[in-house]
Amino acid sequence: MTTELVEQKVRETLHAVDLDRVRAPGDLVEKVMRRRARRRFSQVAGTAAAVAAITVGAVFGFGGGGVSDQDRPARPAQSPEGWQPWRTDARGAVERGCLVDGSALYCAGSKYDAAKFDANTGERLWTVKVNGDGGFGADHPVAVRDGVFYGYRNHTAEKGQDGNYAPGTDLMAVDTDSGEVLWTVALASDNRDDQAVLLIDGAVLANTPKDRTLSAVDPRTGKVKWRHSWGKGIWCDRVVLSGVPYLLCSPETKKPGPTDALRLDPTTGRTTKVTALPGRQQIVGTWGDRIVLTRMPERASVVFETEQQKARTERLTVIDSSGRQTPLSYPVQGTPAAKALVGDRLISVSRAGQASSYSLTTGKTLWTTPVGIKVPDTEANWPDLAKPVVSPHRNVVYFFGPDGDLSGLDANTGERIWRGHVDAGKHGAMPEALLYGDVLIARSGSRMVSFLPSLGG
Repeated sequence: MTTELVEQKVRETLHAVDLDRVRAPGDLVEKVMRRRARRRFSQVAGTAAAVAAITVGAVFGFGGGGVSDQDRPARPAQSPEGWQPWRTDARGAVERGCLVDGSALYCAGSKYDAAKFDANTGERLWTVKVNGDGGFGADHPVAVRDGVFYGYRNHTAEKGQDGNYAPGTDLMAVDTDSGEVLWTVALASDNRDDQAVLLIDGAVLANTPKDRTLSAVDPRTGKVKWRHSWGKGIWCDRVVLSGVPYLLCSPETKKPGPTDALRLDPTTGRTTKVTALPGRQQIVGTWGDRIVLTRMPERASVVFETEQQKARTERLTVIDSSGRQTPLSYPVQGTPAAKALVGDRLISVSRAGQASSYSLTTGKTLWTTPVGIKVPDTEANWPDLAKPVVSPHRNVVYFFGPDGDLSGLDANTGERIWRGHVDAGKHGAMPEALLYGDVLIARSGSRMVSFLPSLGG
């Protein structure tokens, strides 16, 4: 085959690719042809391999995988053994959120309080139907440990004395192999946030049986091992360091007093005061054996910000298990839309579309750059951004927007090295990004796509 015929064949292959919903650059063909010239694709064997590679990329990157990669592969990636690209529409099984554990994907939705999928193929393995009417909101699965899945479920409630039906929320434990519900415990309220249930050493810490009470529940039987309560007029946030629970307690007053950091013995529940901090503190996340906190503003000082006021400094405090405090100053550029604490990096995105990475180790902002996807300009715009996720092996931070756009930035420099798109549906839904090894799982509503991003150089 002559060089001219080879070039014509490559051009025909590229133009034949169905680029529906793919935002590829208009000069894609010429770019590939220039690369071909540089790499001496005129050799017959090399040309055949190049055409095959282009075809496979078109099928799995643009069409069959449901994702558009706009850059050529440059960085090595490792997919888990047995994985293949997949996508699914699992209505009623995944809308509330998912988590990855091993080679399994555990989710919750409007029709199923729990559903297990094979993370390699997307096959649904078992489900637990909702008990009565399904709950609302992003009450995502809690955790998986030692062959047991923990999640939320509506409990069967009778009508009260006033004749009204009073629904409630249970914590449930499910066998990860069979999908059998092992036990349920009624929670004190319908609050299903990240602090309602926490895994600690040898137990599950749950807000039960009443408000201002935590119970350490046996993970196999659901029986209570110990309880800890606090008085009225006090609010306590919860967090876990290396299996040990901590409480951050402060008075519920207009002008809050100090926040006490308390450590609870995971075996007995015995409480030890670790330290005290000024004002009411809010948990940002954990960093190794340390808790990262930010001071909440007083109610009287909360005002509507102008664009000029949005650039400010947020005070952070890092406390370790001994109570030692390290103050930090985190420069905030604009109203935050999403953020995540990954290792010592605080990754955030502003409503203005700027992403930044702040190091807790150095106390400095490492980079600030356009995030590369459209960001809703106000909190009233729903759905919002997914929580950023970082791939340690590839050193990339991924962002996912409600319109289906994805962006990958170099975690060290902030340089955008990848962009993609998934079909988020007609109206879009609260997006979620998950990592399975180097594989990215993008969920929007009931739609999930599993693919391996091809990072450009």
